[in-house]
Amino acid sequence: MSVSVNKIAFKIVQEMINKSVELGIIVEKVENEATIIDAGIKARGGYLAGKYMTEVCLGGLADVSLTLANYGGLTLPTICVASDYPSIALLGSQYAGWRISVGKYFAMGSGPARALSLKPKDLYEKINYKDESDVAVIVLEATEKPTPEAIEYIAKECKVEPKNVYAIVAPTSSVAGSTQISGRSIETGLHKFMELGMDLSKIKCGFGQAPIAPIHPKFTQAMGRTNDMLLYGCTTYYEVEYDNEDELIKILEKAPSSSSSAYGRPFYEIFKEAGFDFYKIDPMLFAPAVVTVNNIKTGRIFTYGKINSDILKRSIGLSS
Repeated sequence: MSVSVNKIAFKIVQEMINKSVELGIIVEKVENEATIIDAGIKARGGYLAGKYMTEVCLGGLADVSLTLANYGGLTLPTICVASDYPSIALLGSQYAGWRISVGKYFAMGSGPARALSLKPKDLYEKINYKDESDVAVIVLEATEKPTPEAIEYIAKECKVEPKNVYAIVAPTSSVAGSTQISGRSIETGLHKFMELGMDLSKIKCGFGQAPIAPIHPKFTQAMGRTNDMLLYGCTTYYEVEYDNEDELIKILEKAPSSSSSAYGRPFYEIFKEAGFDFYKIDPMLFAPAVVTVNNIKTGRIFTYGKINSDILKRSIGLSS
């Protein structure tokens, strides 16, 4: 079935606009008539704004909910995500695969607009998906609103009019920003599966939850915390249909973050040691803490990894 992540997400964006006061967001039209939604730069934002951002990131093809959960004696707000369209919703939409750099403006772009611009193209070839829509919806992880030039660039790449671009923006060090990052639980696992060579068409459903990082005003510290929530606190569950179970097991053994040699310290420490260069960090680290898979073909269940509450506590400045 062909679905349009931009058209579905646009309905969520319209709901956000209608509830702007309740969500604590700021909606404005800029000079090229694009719509910018500030969810955490000057706007107060919050968990509910972050929940809506997550739903938009997922192209409306997932259920998102908020709760509290206990992590080894540490209680943290937690975001849960479930999707029956894992490849399209998570890799085709949510994955932050578009580095937007126009003049002095920089942001990490995620959400449905990527499926129009095909960023990155090889990923869309792997999942065999592209979207068609006259409206482009994008979520930007940034400390500033996009410039008119950045909007023009996004519109051009998506082949839409600038007035039909809808951009939601929140920095990492905001409640909404932190919430939507932790909403990437299933996507983090799916991306690791792809890197390990799994045939993504065999993944039928996904469910995940991750704690939401307490806010830190400094960007690098906030980035450290948000990564730790996924690497050490995220639990994922997938329904797959796999004939070669020996191959599946070999992939799953390497799927959790604990398979990395860099595992075992707060991400900020790892990041700092790498000179704040992501490319110097072992890519095997970027994965959920726990990966559980039910193979529909055999009925068997496999689980690898563990929640590391000690690192979570260190990450946010609590003693174990």
